[in-house]
Amino acid sequence: MRLSEMKMITGCCVLLLAGLLLSPAISYSDDDIDFEIEIDIAPNVINIQSEGTAVTVHTDIAYWTVEAYTLTLNGIDIKSWKADNQGNFVAKFWMDEVKALALEAEDMTIGDYNEFVLLGENKAGEVFLGTQEILIIDVVPKGR
Repeated sequence: MRLSEMKMITGCCVLLLAGLLLSPAISYSDDDIDFEIEIDIAPNVINIQSEGTAVTVHTDIAYWTVEAYTLTLNGIDIKSWKADNQGNFVAKFWMDEVKALALEAEDMTIGDYNEFVLLGENKAGEVFLGTQEILIIDVVPKGR
């Protein structure tokens, strides 16, 4: 590959990345919600002191129907996704971002159950929502 081709490819990649980073976050009001889904968040207790890396949200919506890039968990953007063995959508979010939210959000309480809301769109443009209460704790694990 010639240097000029490499520069052109690099330039295109930079423009694409800039567009993704500068695109506005998708937000919805209660009137925008078309249907609710069931979710199961793992872990079901989030310890601020844990060394976990991801929060996983299992859904009951078919993988192929979801516009993955639209999903957020309490405003946190999705980091990766896959289908489970039943063909349902599974979303992953960075644990550090969830912990930061728990520490910074005025409506979250450490030592209590807090509502987590998964929002997104399907390929038909319909907005879905799933909620689950998760206990947030701040306990130093033994041996640390």
